[in-house]
Amino acid sequence: MTNNPLLDFHDLSLFDQIKPEHVTPAIDTLLAECRTVVAQLEQPIADIHWDNFVTPLENVTEKLGRAWGVVGHLNSVVDTPELRAAFNENQVKLTEFWTALGQNLHLYQHYKNLANSADFASLSMARKKIISNALRDFKLGGAELAEEHKARFAEIQEKLAALATRFSENLLDATNDYKLHISDAAELQGLPDYALEAAQHAAEQDGKTGYQFSLHFPSYFPILQFDDNRALRETIYRANATKASELGGHPEWDNSAIMDELLALRQEEAKLLGFNNYAEVSLLPKMAESAEQVESFLLDLAHKARPFAEKDLQELRQFAREQFGIDELQAWDSTYVSEKLREQRYAFSEQELKQYFPEHKVLAGLFHVIASLFEVEIKVDQASTWHPDVQFYRVERAGQLVGQFYLDLYARAAKQGGAWMDGARAHCRTATGIQTPVVYLTCNFNAPVMVDGIKKPATFTHDEVITLFHECGHGLHQLLTKVEDISVSGISCVEWDAVELPSQFMENFCWEWDVLQEMTAHSGTGEHLPRALYDKMIAAKNFQSGLQTLRQVEFSLFDMRIHAQSDQTKKLNIAETLQQVRDQVAVIQPPAFNRFQHSFSHIFAGGYSAGYFSYKWAEVLSADAYAAFEEAANAEGTSLSRQTGLKFQTEILEMGGSRPAIDSFVAFRGRKPSIDALLRHNGMTNS
Repeated sequence: MTNNPLLDFHDLSLFDQIKPEHVTPAIDTLLAECRTVVAQLEQPIADIHWDNFVTPLENVTEKLGRAWGVVGHLNSVVDTPELRAAFNENQVKLTEFWTALGQNLHLYQHYKNLANSADFASLSMARKKIISNALRDFKLGGAELAEEHKARFAEIQEKLAALATRFSENLLDATNDYKLHISDAAELQGLPDYALEAAQHAAEQDGKTGYQFSLHFPSYFPILQFDDNRALRETIYRANATKASELGGHPEWDNSAIMDELLALRQEEAKLLGFNNYAEVSLLPKMAESAEQVESFLLDLAHKARPFAEKDLQELRQFAREQFGIDELQAWDSTYVSEKLREQRYAFSEQELKQYFPEHKVLAGLFHVIASLFEVEIKVDQASTWHPDVQFYRVERAGQLVGQFYLDLYARAAKQGGAWMDGARAHCRTATGIQTPVVYLTCNFNAPVMVDGIKKPATFTHDEVITLFHECGHGLHQLLTKVEDISVSGISCVEWDAVELPSQFMENFCWEWDVLQEMTAHSGTGEHLPRALYDKMIAAKNFQSGLQTLRQVEFSLFDMRIHAQSDQTKKLNIAETLQQVRDQVAVIQPPAFNRFQHSFSHIFAGGYSAGYFSYKWAEVLSADAYAAFEEAANAEGTSLSRQTGLKFQTEILEMGGSRPAIDSFVAFRGRKPSIDALLRHNGMTNS
């Protein structure tokens, strides 16, 4: 196929031209190019050095990775039957190629020879790290397996990729399929105007009157948080808690068997590689050294959080009894009662606060923080996009382009839920100079709606503002790197349990008075956030932080334990393991019908298998890193310390994956991390 936009690498991707029928020809062409280069590199290399071995291999695989990244991104944000079919067909080819590459003994030997060559000593720290990582990854890729085991290993990789995709597709289909239509506004007492307007708009889009809700987070969550109708809260809770499960009403979207098969295949993979369990495989490239160390960390955190969680729950139950006559607090009551308790205790509501965060002010405030800390300027830019709502920006320093990013903020059908950052193009040196990075920043917030013929600007909850800052932190890690070798540029090869450091670090600025002044303007009056309301926000900041911490520990322990089982002859009971974890660390038990695990995409369809603990592990790093800005604020009067920001940029963001994350942290902080700042930030100290 001529003029295939997926094969145009001279600049930005041509999203307005890419069609599903372009996928297979492009991937076939790029795979053929890769195989040609690999075949050439398999030959003996007498005087091996970086430029005659690693450079050609990275150059050709980078193009394949970029094109497939575009296809994968589109599959996540504009899912169609045609695109899904093309993605699934070509995913098999990609998995076969990468698996074969990871088992290529000729290339493995060349990396060994390069590590022992005279050229090695003169290589940069980044390049030495790449070679070290490659030798490790060849072992994890099955290069040292006996020939009779390599075929089975490759088969496992293909099945794992297909099952993870199917898990996501089932979840998306179940989410998109559910529609709750309400004709009587009396059932929606307590629901804020923005939620009613969005539901009314959704109904109109389907040619109905009244209100329509879905299982996309911005649609269903306001019911749980604000709706006075307890029966309606139970209805939407049950639908969300059972989606993609045997209780969801659609057997074709049930993820039960997929989860069992994923775990069995991961365990078999680990055994083939000579490990006791998959957790050992997952942890090899991470900061944490063992499942036992992770479990000890999590249980210690649970021990510290439990007294605060028990106090949170006692207050919640007492308030539910006294204010609502609820003697037995149910799962569909917790969010609602918590919101009412917060409103009473701190005299403000999330709905009230939301009016101060219109989209344009939030983005201006976010860009102000980035500019202040890292001396860059963010400007509106032009590019073809996959949806009219997508925005595009460029990042400049002293008039020079640093990088660019797409911003896709709103939830919609055919778009996977959640929020994420992904790289579209990495920062690296090429034959023609420096290639600047490009990233995708994706969220799922409520879109602006038409009310009486007028388009109302989107407003964000404070939690959504935090989410945006979080994903932008990941983006900065990818955009501001100065590493010129693609394999360790930006977030590439940053240990998984450290990759959340910049993202969680950025969240802290959403609580700073000087920052909030730049990013708030009431949607009706235009006034900045009042100091009195800000003080209430700060007072409420750690509201139920004990419960929230235990919830994250619960998810992390569950993930680690289902992947740390070593007995391959005993089939793991996923639900039973989850219940055992809850019995040990949780203070709130969900109803028996809850099937949370069936939509736990992070570990069953994402990169977090035996790694979900990374959020809490990295939060120790991010809280301690942010404490340096708090210390600077005491001296400078602002958390936006340019001097401290420069050091954070230099020692963490710019370094990417070119050195161990702990070395980058120590270079920034001057010491190893401490958990004290995390406990203090979460209000879990005795003072």
